[in-house]
Amino acid sequence: MEKATYKSSGVDLDIYAESMARLPGIVKKTFTPNVLRLDGGFAGLFRLNGAAKAYKDPVLVSCTDGVGTKLKLAFMTGRHSTVGIDLVAMSVNDAICCGATPIFFLDYAAMPKDDPALLEQIVSGIADGCAQAGCALIGGETAILADLYAPGEYDLAGFCVGAVEREDVIDGKAVRPGDRLIGIASSGFHSNGYSLIRKAVFEMAALGVDDVVPELAGKTVGELLLEPTKIYVKPVLKLLERFGANSVVRAIAHITGGGLVENLLRVLPDNCAASFDADAIAPTPLFNWVQRLGNIDDDEMRRVFNMGIGLVLAVREDAAGDVAAFLNELGEEARVIGQVRAK
Repeated sequence: MEKATYKSSGVDLDIYAESMARLPGIVKKTFTPNVLRLDGGFAGLFRLNGAAKAYKDPVLVSCTDGVGTKLKLAFMTGRHSTVGIDLVAMSVNDAICCGATPIFFLDYAAMPKDDPALLEQIVSGIADGCAQAGCALIGGETAILADLYAPGEYDLAGFCVGAVEREDVIDGKAVRPGDRLIGIASSGFHSNGYSLIRKAVFEMAALGVDDVVPELAGKTVGELLLEPTKIYVKPVLKLLERFGANSVVRAIAHITGGGLVENLLRVLPDNCAASFDADAIAPTPLFNWVQRLGNIDDDEMRRVFNMGIGLVLAVREDAAGDVAAFLNELGEEARVIGQVRAK
């Protein structure tokens, strides 16, 4: 009679051991002095107060997200080193909206079978994103789910924990009519709307990932659609250190699915609304390209995509020019795109 083994059912523990052996060097590069080394064990340890900073009344901030169907582009192109950046970005960009400093990150990767080289690519991207955000990758989970995913596919989830002094929490309560809205440019689609993008590009326009798009710097479709989500942590933290939370920077919105209007409404008081300068938020050629391929209505575009603006800050009216100038000095593309008005 045949003997069943874990390997015969789809999980090879020897290959799993090889995968795990490739990761420690990658992960340790992200460690900050607050990470407490724990060789083996079942958890990651992080010391909140350290030599660099000590909180008086710390508030922990938690965020979680995934990459979504943008992963399909990784499967199609065989490029897996950038989706990890997207994974980190979607959570750390949420954390900074309340003024928090991301301090550590956890990841979850699920795939149908162990592939050490693939996992190494993915985790390298996650570590890259953590380095951009200045947070430590202190743990994760790799789940081998033999019957749940199609061959060559996988899914990712990420979990960020940040910290902020209670008195510095940005909750939008300081927003007033007349405050100016400053938009910071996105790096592209980020990680939202890829079901619509794939329908327009691959189904309706019948393009392939290796097709060149002359009007977009001659890049291939794959290069354009895999551009990683921009991570805004370091410039925003420098901005808050320079101008202060709530006194000048009164609300921050991460522009993801739902576009400018829906995401900004989440951080404005009930008695406030936003008005935008249409010329200041004119979509970049990348968005025009997808809109043309899919014959997508303007309202649908604005509802689904960031339209070239990845982060919006509501700032005190008399400081708007200085805030935008400071962000531009840091290498961001920032400009006033509207203002807060009374309902």
